[in-house]
Amino acid sequence: MSVNLGMPQPPSPLLAPRRLTRKVALGPIAIGGDAPITVQTMTTTPTHDVDATLRQIAEVATAGCDIVRVACPRQEDADALAAIAAASPIPVIADIHFQPKYVFAAIEAGCAGVRVNPGNIRAFDDQIAAIAAAATQHHVALRIGINAGSLDDRVLAKYGRATPQALVESALNEARLFEEVGFFDFGISVKHHDVVTTVEAYRLLSQACDYPLHLGVTEAGPMMQGTVKSAAAFAILLAEGIGDTIRVSLSAPPVEEVKVGTQLLESLHLRPRTLEIISCPTCGRCQVDVFTLADQVTEGLKDIKAPLRVAVMGCVVNGPGEAREADLGVAAGNGKGQIFVHGQVVATVSEDLIVPTLLEQAHQMAQSMPGDGEVSVLV
Repeated sequence: MSVNLGMPQPPSPLLAPRRLTRKVALGPIAIGGDAPITVQTMTTTPTHDVDATLRQIAEVATAGCDIVRVACPRQEDADALAAIAAASPIPVIADIHFQPKYVFAAIEAGCAGVRVNPGNIRAFDDQIAAIAAAATQHHVALRIGINAGSLDDRVLAKYGRATPQALVESALNEARLFEEVGFFDFGISVKHHDVVTTVEAYRLLSQACDYPLHLGVTEAGPMMQGTVKSAAAFAILLAEGIGDTIRVSLSAPPVEEVKVGTQLLESLHLRPRTLEIISCPTCGRCQVDVFTLADQVTEGLKDIKAPLRVAVMGCVVNGPGEAREADLGVAAGNGKGQIFVHGQVVATVSEDLIVPTLLEQAHQMAQSMPGDGEVSVLV
């Protein structure tokens, strides 16, 4: 007998309205204005290895990356940019340090954007007009990327260290130089490894200009530490309406940066929901192996991308309520599990049949939902 437990209404957005910024085009994608917040990453392959770089770009694009950045430290890397930009499924940004000639090479190669670091490009300020003219001619956007570790010597001497004020002053100094030659197609980033410094710098910058802001905690660290630091900084800023594009910087493969960034935006209702996993942490009340069930369900649904919510719960306290709120779920205990579909109990199965029953039901439901199989799993 099915029991209709009802479905709650989805939660209302709680974030502040997005800060109104200029809209800047990066090929077919825009950042700022009313454009969605985008997820970026950076390839780790040698850029001159075109095949390896394109394979990595394809991997991150499949994971949900919107924009990809490639390093360009050598001439052979600059020579590879045209082939990469032409074949990439997502806009390519060239990352330029030290040699201003590579800025021009990237613009002429057809990159959608160029990230420049004024703090370590020799004689950069003297070439602003020429760079702006080339970017305008080729319809290429720029990002003024200020990092704590490579702050302009003049600003560093004034403040003594990379304070929020120092980061912002350095960024605005460069922005004014572009403004003076009539160029406004750029975004800005002011990255620091410290979360509080990063947050304060972006707050100050958002009050001082209307350019789109690229959020990042630079050198955030290994997987867990980097995820926590990035999530802490981004959640604060995005909740205040600050930020137009993000990169989660991890000492991990680029695809992991994309997964974290995508999940962060989904959690804040800033990106359409895909695979969401909610699992109980378990306790002494648990009567089934929730860890194994959660892993098996997640693995079985990894290729589905419908906005389906699946709950796998392990006790009678919160299990039925969480399963009821999902599109599909199970409240398990005492060797069996109640299967819920849209809040109704549709079956009771033995523990060994929980996973195959959920997977079969999930695939059937995903076929009738929008999103080409994008799934949200609550475990």
